[in-house]
Amino acid sequence: MTFPFLLATAMLVVMLHSAEPASSSHSRNVTFPAIIIFGDSIVDPGNNNYINTYAKCNFPPYGRDLNGGKPTGRFCNGKIAPDFIAETYGIKELVPPYLDPNLKIEDLLTGVSFASGGVGLDPITSQLQPAISLPDQLDLFRQYISKIKSAAGEQKAANILSQAFFLVCVGSNDIANTYYATPIRRAEYDVNSYADFTSSQASSFLKELYEIGARKIGVFSAPPIGCVPSQRTTLGGIQRDCADNENKLAILFNSKLSTVIDHLNRQFSDSKIVYMDVYYSLLNIIQNPNHYGFDVANKGCCGTGEIEVTLLCNSLTDAISCKDATKYVFWDSFHPTEKTYHILVGEILQKYQNKFF
Repeated sequence: MTFPFLLATAMLVVMLHSAEPASSSHSRNVTFPAIIIFGDSIVDPGNNNYINTYAKCNFPPYGRDLNGGKPTGRFCNGKIAPDFIAETYGIKELVPPYLDPNLKIEDLLTGVSFASGGVGLDPITSQLQPAISLPDQLDLFRQYISKIKSAAGEQKAANILSQAFFLVCVGSNDIANTYYATPIRRAEYDVNSYADFTSSQASSFLKELYEIGARKIGVFSAPPIGCVPSQRTTLGGIQRDCADNENKLAILFNSKLSTVIDHLNRQFSDSKIVYMDVYYSLLNIIQNPNHYGFDVANKGCCGTGEIEVTLLCNSLTDAISCKDATKYVFWDSFHPTEKTYHILVGEILQKYQNKFF
């Protein structure tokens, strides 16, 4: 095989690569054997179905645009971010919840989600719903490792852990549900010290995740939580503007989280822990919905779109739900639609993928 032929082939690949949409092109020549998820409702595919909590969504109209409309426990009308990441890298179509009793060994070997809707970095947050706390998610992860070691052997299990795509998404509930919705922490912390506290909790979690065996870890920033419909309704005044105080805390937390991650990367030189900005990507969609093909950005599709989430987004309120969720940035009053997740994942992976290698 001659050098001119190789050069021509390489040029053709580059041309084809640049012609593809962002959602698919960035996955070329990149593989992960598995995807493993920790965090809150943004990345929970149904673990909360199996625990005693109010934060459930395993009933209509949740999941109405996925697999024939059968609810899975995803806080969405369809797929969520981990599903699109797994699909992009050819790992699997849907990331299952670890607590699903019907999981097969093939499901375990290609990854699962330990996430639980309602969880936070602040230990108090996980008690409010309640949810599977981050320490408990790590315990489930240790249990998972034992299972894959038994099924595939020590060496393959070690390879899966060192090469898997890990994703951590947590922080929104601390801001919206714990700090601003209750007086508990505000009596103890001002905004800056609470951001210090939660970013320190994130550091401890990531260190422990590394010590267990994770090496390629993506960490979603906090989103512009003050702009989700429920927070506009409760804190945005008569015009339902974005709640500035919540967004300011999210920005402050994100800054400290980014610093923490930089420090961890210097401490653990054999790891790739990647801060992935969701805040400004989602804010851009919210502020420029028509650019992305959306009509509505300040209300969710479910019910009135102003307050309905989890138990309030149900078969009764579905009578007044929107008919086409692809026109809405948000599915319920707290969580994005499948279309929004698809756009976000495409942008985020295109921006950050190379940092994992």
